[in-house]
Amino acid sequence: MTGNIFVFVAPVLLFIFNSLTDRLCAQREIPAEKQFQVFRTVNILLTILLISVYIENVFA
Repeated sequence: MTGNIFVFVAPVLLFIFNSLTDRLCAQREIPAEKQFQVFRTVNILLTILLISVYIENVFA
């Protein structure tokens, strides 16, 4: 049951964090060339976090 809910919540979390990252880039005036790296790093780390939490919930 927890896994099913998690599948719907994970994209919402990714959207929220991408919105926050966009605000951070705008506030800090990060150049467009660096923004791609910032977004990629945030998305990769958040995806790793979400996958590890999902696996922990499914197998615990």
